[in-house]
Amino acid sequence: MPETATPNAKDLVTFWSDGPISHHDPEARNRLTERLAAFKTERADHPVIFIGAGTCGMGAGAGKTLDAVREYLAANRVEAKVVEVGCIGLCAVEPMLDVQLPKKARISYQNITADKVEDLLGKALGGQVDQIDEALIFGQHPAGDREAWADVPNFNDHPFFKPQTRWVLANCGVIDPTRIEEYIARGGYAAFAAAITAHTPRAVCDDVETSGLRGRGGGGFPTGKKWTFALNTPAEQKYLVCNADEGDPGAFMDRAVIEGDPHRLLEGMAIAAYGIGATKAYVYIRAEYPLAIQRLKTAIAQARSYGLLGQNILDSGMNLDIIIKKGAGAFVCGEETALLHSIEGKRGMPRPRPPFPAVSGLFGKPTIINNVETLSNVPSIIANGPDWFAGVGTDGSKGTKVFALSGKVELTGLIEVAMGTTVREIVFDIGGGIPGGKAYKSTQIGGPSGGCIPDQHLDIEIDYESLKTVGAMMGSGGLVVMDEDTCMVDVAKFFMDFIQRESCGKCIPCREGTRRMLETLERITSSRKDEEGHDALERFRSVMYLDRLAEVIQDTSLCGLGQTAPNPVLSTLRFFRDEYEAHVFERRCPAGVCKDLLTYTIDPDTCTGCTLCAKKCPTGAIMGAPKSPHYIVTDKCIACGACYEACRFDAVNTQ
Repeated sequence: MPETATPNAKDLVTFWSDGPISHHDPEARNRLTERLAAFKTERADHPVIFIGAGTCGMGAGAGKTLDAVREYLAANRVEAKVVEVGCIGLCAVEPMLDVQLPKKARISYQNITADKVEDLLGKALGGQVDQIDEALIFGQHPAGDREAWADVPNFNDHPFFKPQTRWVLANCGVIDPTRIEEYIARGGYAAFAAAITAHTPRAVCDDVETSGLRGRGGGGFPTGKKWTFALNTPAEQKYLVCNADEGDPGAFMDRAVIEGDPHRLLEGMAIAAYGIGATKAYVYIRAEYPLAIQRLKTAIAQARSYGLLGQNILDSGMNLDIIIKKGAGAFVCGEETALLHSIEGKRGMPRPRPPFPAVSGLFGKPTIINNVETLSNVPSIIANGPDWFAGVGTDGSKGTKVFALSGKVELTGLIEVAMGTTVREIVFDIGGGIPGGKAYKSTQIGGPSGGCIPDQHLDIEIDYESLKTVGAMMGSGGLVVMDEDTCMVDVAKFFMDFIQRESCGKCIPCREGTRRMLETLERITSSRKDEEGHDALERFRSVMYLDRLAEVIQDTSLCGLGQTAPNPVLSTLRFFRDEYEAHVFERRCPAGVCKDLLTYTIDPDTCTGCTLCAKKCPTGAIMGAPKSPHYIVTDKCIACGACYEACRFDAVNTQ
């Protein structure tokens, strides 16, 4: 590549730090600025087509869309660049496809399945945007020095994006995650170069502590304080570990950040390693994330080729290697000591603390464990200063938080909001509310370790302290919205089943206590037909001890996962006790979800006697002559729902 193309490591350190170019050679600085800007896709002098090809996009059909795009370009001999980007966040309208023409603003199109590609590209590449179906046009990105399109809405004015504060997700879905040059062109590795050339390790730790950054993995411990513990612990070898294990149901934040902007994570890790004095770092990531792993491998290789990893980085004397360690998907390995055991080649099981990992962690050496989002915040803090970061959020929770918004909400996807944003704003302003005119019931926040936010607490602010007042917790960032058709007892049973299966089994309170809680929930959602002997008495007795059992598990479990295991039950019991009482005393599921408690009946005024339900019934519980109203023999009915699914006249009802 010619000298005017790729900037090298020496260019970076002199350009981004207080070196001679920045102070004494403005012409050289301007030349380098232009060289860096040339790597921005916005500067391309030919059409560029962006495809949202993250895991969620591929699941929605982006792979077929991508094939259709390449086939169209080849068949029509169109010279255009195709860029596979990560998820921009709005999973609900994928596959997403963007088209950028020379000197024109980039336009995003939604729900572009393979069958729509030919017509869309034929018009978009020809500049005939006014002839494209308005339902497919999502919006145009900020034009900058490019020409904006007339009558095309602004991308950032969409209700999904307008309330957001996108710091960690700033590049996701926008840049090519496989090109380090494009990350550098947007200021990437500036903070790292400045840190290792103009800051001491202690100054880095102090800045992070002053910023108010707290761990985004769920615990919320002050990050800078945690780093200082490791910095102050003398040792010949120290380690940094990025926890990308992300095992909560409904959580996909870390995966999306790595797929869309891997160099942001690597830069944050490099700064953290410098701050604590680590020379080796690990990314512990579950093997079920193949695309994220591939993006990480590519990014690490590129950073090493630029001299940003390896020996004597940027002539600073700093050494750092980053290693990818794939996990087998055990939920317990999200707990930091279990994670360290897994890296060491042992079974992933927690150990008592103290000593804490910052003093004695991986291989007995001082170790800092932070999750993806925490580390991805670090470059912006160093680049903009701690006061900039602390200027957003609440008194005790600074900055932003990334959430995976899913469930019964119109617009699902990845969002990033300022701390202090209310649950109502997230669900109804960003998420667009509940589909089908259904009523809101609850939002599960924090995954299996979290709790529910009912409608009476919709205006609670998202921060670490506020959520605790309603029995919830921040967690890693899963937000699952539920509507009126959700059974909260069934939700509690789902999470308890998950926790019980994922328990490592090391300590008795978690191993046996969660099993007893799950058995209790299974009893109160089961039919009387399954009971024998003293089962009914045992059912009532177990319900009476549910609260007490939960407290024992919380107080005596070894690790944080066991201590928070009862949260889903306690939270639903606190706010939806009436549903528990209906299950326990009336043997009825108000939401009609628990099949064993459903009673099926046939409305004689609606039934036409078509006999279809009788033919589908596996136990012969439906009686009646052809063309005459049918009825169900309750003692023979197993509540399988086959008749309900088969009926074409809505004659089968549930109670």
